[in-house]
Amino acid sequence: MSQTNMRPTTDGGISPAVSWQLQLIAGIITLVLGIILSVHPTGTLNVVCVFIGIMIIISGLFHFIRALDRDEPHRIWLTCVGILEVVIGVVLIRHLHFSQALLGLLIGIVWIVQGIVALLSGFIGSPGRSRVWPIIFGLISLAAGVIVVSLPNQSIKTLAIILGIIFLVMGILEIMAAFFLRSDLKKIS
Repeated sequence: MSQTNMRPTTDGGISPAVSWQLQLIAGIITLVLGIILSVHPTGTLNVVCVFIGIMIIISGLFHFIRALDRDEPHRIWLTCVGILEVVIGVVLIRHLHFSQALLGLLIGIVWIVQGIVALLSGFIGSPGRSRVWPIIFGLISLAAGVIVVSLPNQSIKTLAIILGIIFLVMGILEIMAAFFLRSDLKKIS
């Protein structure tokens, strides 16, 4: 029986060589965000909330502009969505405390989902790949998400510092996981 080339592939069309590099980049970005959040928590949160508000306003303006096209079949809906997005964006910029609590809630939900996915990846992972790091990362992400969702309105500066520390830990774990993934891929190929 002949031996076939056992090159690992991913279902999403991204090569394994690129997948570990993307995980490394995500880890570095997460680490840098953790440092920034830990050093300047309140100012960083305000800047992030203003940027989110601006992005929503711009999205609303694009929807509104699309609604001006006479050939657009959903002009009324696009107009309503555009106006709603502009109003939400202005409210988010104007009421930063509300925006910060909402941001904390969204981050917590994302971390909970990310933690569950990482845990599933660790428990159901393919043979030959490290399962320990996805499980550790999943547990930390899940715990961080539960903490943030439970306390979004409590002392936003403390939340930002906690988020910064969690980002630091998650960034380090993601960077380590990227190198473990790279090592696993070298063993397989």
